Amino acid sequence: MPRTHIFSGLAILFILFSQSRADDYMRQLQSDAIASGKASFGHWGVDPDDYTNWTSHSNRLIPVYAYGTKAAGDGIDLNDYRKKNSPYRSEDSLRRIYGRLPEQTVNANATWMDQTNIADIQRAAIQAGRRYVFLVVFDGMDWDTTRAAAIYNQKAVTYVKGKGTGTHFQEYKAHGTAQFGLMVTSPHNEGTDVDVDQQTVKNPGGKFFGGYNAQLAGTSPWDTPSDMGYLIAKPADGHVRHAYTDSSSSATSMTVGTKTYNNAITVDFNGEPLSAIAHEVQADGWAVGVVSSVPISHATPASAYAHNVHRNDYQDISRDMLGLPSVFHPETPLPGLDVVIGGGYGTLAETSRDQGKNFEAGNQYLAGSDLEKVSTVNGGRYVTAVRAPGQCGSQRLAEAAALASHGGHRLLGFYGMGQYNGHLPFQTADGNFDPAPGVKKKAEEYTAADLNENPNLAEMTTAALTVLESRKTNFWLMVEAGDVDWANHDNNIDCSIGAVNSGDAAVKVLTDWVEANSNWQESLMIITADHGHLLNLTHPELLAGPPPTPNSDVNAASE
Repeated sequence: MPRTHIFSGLAILFILFSQSRADDYMRQLQSDAIASGKASFGHWGVDPDDYTNWTSHSNRLIPVYAYGTKAAGDGIDLNDYRKKNSPYRSEDSLRRIYGRLPEQTVNANATWMDQTNIADIQRAAIQAGRRYVFLVVFDGMDWDTTRAAAIYNQKAVTYVKGKGTGTHFQEYKAHGTAQFGLMVTSPHNEGTDVDVDQQTVKNPGGKFFGGYNAQLAGTSPWDTPSDMGYLIAKPADGHVRHAYTDSSSSATSMTVGTKTYNNAITVDFNGEPLSAIAHEVQADGWAVGVVSSVPISHATPASAYAHNVHRNDYQDISRDMLGLPSVFHPETPLPGLDVVIGGGYGTLAETSRDQGKNFEAGNQYLAGSDLEKVSTVNGGRYVTAVRAPGQCGSQRLAEAAALASHGGHRLLGFYGMGQYNGHLPFQTADGNFDPAPGVKKKAEEYTAADLNENPNLAEMTTAALTVLESRKTNFWLMVEAGDVDWANHDNNIDCSIGAVNSGDAAVKVLTDWVEANSNWQESLMIITADHGHLLNLTHPELLAGPPPTPNSDVNAASE
């Protein structure tokens, strides 16, 4: 091609890129909010005049979207845990859940479930003969986050309460078996100290306990709390203080059915190991897998299978997930998951105080020696697909999944961006990958290689299904849209909406698979979040699109 044609082509691309930036309304909203410190559409935290007032989690009620549950039998139907059957109406039920009676938490009019009921539903479905169970965790996605994405997608505010519309998972009916509910996510406790080398808990019970006071927090996530600070464990004077959960405690609640302390990975508040659903079904011959858009040994996928007293002991958590000896299981390793796909690639460290004496310098999430051990190339059980220069990530992962499927092997996919702590590229609201700045007033920037060499969450989910369905047996799969949480921590509405839509695409992969290969009498899917943040949409209509300009009004009137 002549050089003049190359330059003219680049010029056209630059013009198109510049135009797309100019037309990217959500990116502009986020950029303006960070620059000015305020936004007309809403804010994060308790101060309407400070856009980035709070960057952590909250104790909000969290939506639960269930498929294959309506009228499905005892313990499967959401109505067995909500409305008049809510455990929050009973002192005895709350004592069983929390191990004590949480202060100001019993509510005679409660309609909400508890997070541990997510595990109850899965176990009941498995006991009843379901063959395929999917747990989809949009990490950090509360009702307001979902609504922001729905408004942007529909270019209109279409609901003010309830389930709503605007995403596939909100609108999918599962042939009349879909349900919607709310749950409490509060942990057993906050402030537990541990020793990762000894894998022991130093102060069982921590520093303060969990619970849910609806009089302060509201009876639904679309209520305005009477004490907004209560949601972030900073209540007004005289009000009860309850802990809000982290991802490890909440994921343990959903995969085990036991409340535990923040930072715990599938252990109870004393540090004793718990039996997760994946362990139980694997012992009965099921295949099991996890997929995540963030590092493979981060809290949510870790709590599906590993045991550890602290969520940051990443390399040992990966060892449990891959069936290798670990600090918790030094002599008799766990069997290991059939599929592990996620991020973490390229995140290097020479030392790690959080990971104890056995930390191996190199990748902080997956030790290099462990990656070598598990590979089929070296006699291990996993076909490995690792990000590599010049290799298309989606193609490489699909090829590895096919190889694992045909050979009866397991699959390990390891991707991400080391410069951004190992997560996949953030999709933004408009479907591109050009994030606006967040709380640090600096935007992530991705190279062509970052986009080419990494698969997306939907492609990871497809690869997982390829391997799991090849086993010709039942299977359990967790899919985590972890980038929702990372975007919300960054107070980034542009990335948050994009992350919801990216996760929604992965959900579509799952529902399409069920439609083609199963049905909602033998499959079950729960979509929820492990916790919320504190996004408050004060003028949500501003997320629907830019107001018409005077010129456009004139033009419209003249047409």
